[in-house]
Amino acid sequence: MNTDKTSQNALQDVKVSVNLKIAALWASFMFLYAYVDYFHLYMPGSIKDILAGKVFVFDISYLFLLVAMVLVTIPTLMIFLSVALPAKINRLTNIIVATVFIPYMLFNLAGEAWLHMYFAAIVEVVLLCLIIYSAWKWPRIQA
Repeated sequence: MNTDKTSQNALQDVKVSVNLKIAALWASFMFLYAYVDYFHLYMPGSIKDILAGKVFVFDISYLFLLVAMVLVTIPTLMIFLSVALPAKINRLTNIIVATVFIPYMLFNLAGEAWLHMYFAAIVEVVLLCLIIYSAWKWPRIQA
């Protein structure tokens, strides 16, 4: 008799496609990516360095800003591409882009890095590894 009540209260585990899971991982990654840069502005001396035309050891220039924009655009587009690309291309693209971004995220710790930056880098790398794992394990069509 309790089984009727249990089945009425049971939650359905809805299966989500792998490409939507990967898109959600990229979206989560992008929030962290953006907020680390935003919170960096609160670190002492950051605004002064930016006003002086420096970010870390780099001069702020047209080229610097273009490279920075490209590096933000790639994972931003991956949110859409993870949903829009055909499975075979999607799988390969996600594996390659996530793999390339792991060392880049770790490079961002060069120079003065505070605890929040290490925490975010760890979570970002975990998210990128989950993207690689999900793409690697992409379900195959059974013959």
